[in-house]
Amino acid sequence: MEPFLQNNKTIIEVKNLKKSYGDNAVLNGFDMRLVEGENLVIMGKSGSGKSVMIKCLIGLEEPDSGTILVMGKDINKLERDQLDELRTEVGFLFQGSALYDSMTVRENLEFPLRRHTKKFGIIKDTTPLVMEALENVGLAKTIDLMPEELSGGMKRRIALARTLILQPKIILYDEPTTGLDPITAKEIILLMQSVQKKYNTSAIIITHDVDCARAISNRMILLVDGINYTEGTFEELIASKDPKIQAFFK
Repeated sequence: MEPFLQNNKTIIEVKNLKKSYGDNAVLNGFDMRLVEGENLVIMGKSGSGKSVMIKCLIGLEEPDSGTILVMGKDINKLERDQLDELRTEVGFLFQGSALYDSMTVRENLEFPLRRHTKKFGIIKDTTPLVMEALENVGLAKTIDLMPEELSGGMKRRIALARTLILQPKIILYDEPTTGLDPITAKEIILLMQSVQKKYNTSAIIITHDVDCARAISNRMILLVDGINYTEGTFEELIASKDPKIQAFFK
């Protein structure tokens, strides 16, 4: 067992996760463990079940069978209000940023604060929290801009700021560097590293970007045929002679 896994508290545990759509079995008994303070990269070819798995983790998809424990809670047994409360501890950075086009940057960041009053109470002046989140991603001057006025990289940063404003313990990144030029992608990777260091977040990163995986991962899982085919550090996996593993690094 990796020393990192031995010495840190388990924060997400997935056992024998299965999910099918008709005759298409997407997940065939997937197992995974995320520990506190870890960046876990999951790689798999298109259609391998990565996005389905990550949606199952936060209750956006219901698995056919299997167990998902998030911070010790079985999410398949939670009531709706309990699941909503747990989701405030899990940030989700969507591949397309998913900003609300009709809202300013400020309003986009205020939205989760307004929605989750149980965690934060009713906040009369959200400006300090919004500015802090924007400063964390280096975009304080964008507070009154509309999403259409932002570049792709800026949208990704604002989406991360919106995630951070809820002060989550876990962040799920879905293809964080996809569609970005190499320089902007590197900036996003550096930002993810900064977030982990500052907030001691645990993160699952779904990516096809080998450079991102190399830079950000403490550990990697390769998802093949709906299962955890193998796992290890980037260096361990890239050194493997297994052709199925080598295919990810070509």
